[in-house]
Amino acid sequence: MVAIDYPVQIALLDDHPLFRQGVRYILQTLPYVAGIFDTGEFAPLLAHCRQRLPDLLLLDLQLPGTDGSEVARQLLSEFPDLKIIVLSMFSADKFIAQMLKLGVRSYLPKDVDDAQLRVAIEEVLVTGSHVTPRIAQALLNSEQHPTPLRPLVLPRLVQLTPREEEILHLICGGHTAADIADRLFISRRTVEGHRQKLLEKTSAPNSAGLVLYAARHGLLDN
Repeated sequence: MVAIDYPVQIALLDDHPLFRQGVRYILQTLPYVAGIFDTGEFAPLLAHCRQRLPDLLLLDLQLPGTDGSEVARQLLSEFPDLKIIVLSMFSADKFIAQMLKLGVRSYLPKDVDDAQLRVAIEEVLVTGSHVTPRIAQALLNSEQHPTPLRPLVLPRLVQLTPREEEILHLICGGHTAADIADRLFISRRTVEGHRQKLLEKTSAPNSAGLVLYAARHGLLDN
């Protein structure tokens, strides 16, 4: 479990009241969650963000009158630091890859259990992203079959240490910092230090960017 020592404000945009009620119930069990704003429409969410930007937004893709990708695009254009986790029934590679390339921090199926949702929320709040094996695979597949949607521009191959390459491979496999620490018998803080160094060396914005960097430079074939 990740320690979060500050009050967190979370917003939820989904047009199904029963689903919002269930997610709200889960969020209320998290000790660091101080406030929850939920709505089924974009306009109230936008007004809320302009008044008080939440620390995290849980976003559905299928919305009346618009779609989640357009919502994410508008919000990230106005609030580039907003952390977004998509919760969606759509699981095709193209949806996952496009949303990650837009700048969302994670992408989860709507049938995710409460423990998995909690892990994703905490990792996004602490590290800025949460990459699952499914996300990693979708991003890799998107590199093999690229789409024209705002691809991330990453620099040429940089020199990585053997340990950095090892951690990069594990990140691309969807392993959390805690998993990596256990596998390599090192501390979580050490893992985070290596991850930060990888972000600096590759100029990747988050773990999703690291996956794209690895795919584009053939590092996962080694």
